[in-house]
Amino acid sequence: MHRPDLEAELERHHRAAYGWALSCCGWDRAQADDVLQTSYLKVLEGRATFGGRSAFRTWLFGVIRRTALEYRRRSAIRRLLPLQVVRGPMELHVSTDPAAALEQRETTRRLTAVLARLPGRQRELLHLVFYENMSISQAAEVLGVGVGTARTHYERGKRRLRELLGGRGEL
Repeated sequence: MHRPDLEAELERHHRAAYGWALSCCGWDRAQADDVLQTSYLKVLEGRATFGGRSAFRTWLFGVIRRTALEYRRRSAIRRLLPLQVVRGPMELHVSTDPAAALEQRETTRRLTAVLARLPGRQRELLHLVFYENMSISQAAEVLGVGVGTARTHYERGKRRLRELLGGRGEL
């Protein structure tokens, strides 16, 4: 489908697409706005392509659903793994509350220890996907590996993190 046709279809289904994005995002308007914008960019940039095997609206809703799932997954990982920990030792923001500062230091220490136990490729891939908002295929290109290899490292890295964090993903 050519870009003008895509734009017309997106415009035609915008109202319903926004409603679906709201539903997928638990009625959080800011998150729905982000998810819908990201979904539209995927479509317009060709990262999501309509193959004609279903109705355009059905396909678009699938893109929105998957984008919302990616958004939630990344948000959860960001809460679990502070960016400073993934990037390596840095000076972290220190809270003025002594108890909170102690808890933050302990959490950082544990995450650093857990991440250090991951192979470098897994650690790099998780960083690119969760903090740089890259798809696995984009991360594979950055790392110079095949998409299948990247998917394997990604899944193994997530599984190993769960194991090292006690299976619940808790600290």
